[in-house]
Amino acid sequence: MNKKIIIIAAAVLVAAVFAAGIYLFWSNWRKQAEIKVFEKAGEAAETITDSATKGVLPSININLLENKPEVNPADAANPIKNIKINPFE
Repeated sequence: MNKKIIIIAAAVLVAAVFAAGIYLFWSNWRKQAEIKVFEKAGEAAETITDSATKGVLPSININLLENKPEVNPADAANPIKNIKINPFE
């Protein structure tokens, strides 16, 4: 009877260790697969962007609004904007 209990306990222990090993392997494998998916998605997005904007967009170093004219009439609407009066003097 004692030998039978030891064999059953050893089998349960081996099964528990085996199950824990499978769980750890599976969780690490899923994390690596998710990381690879995100890396591939980033590369795919860059490839799509490069092919879609080939020769269409201007260079990023160009500032198109650098030489824009002043066309806002509200800036000159107040003729006494620069007059400062101190009421306490």
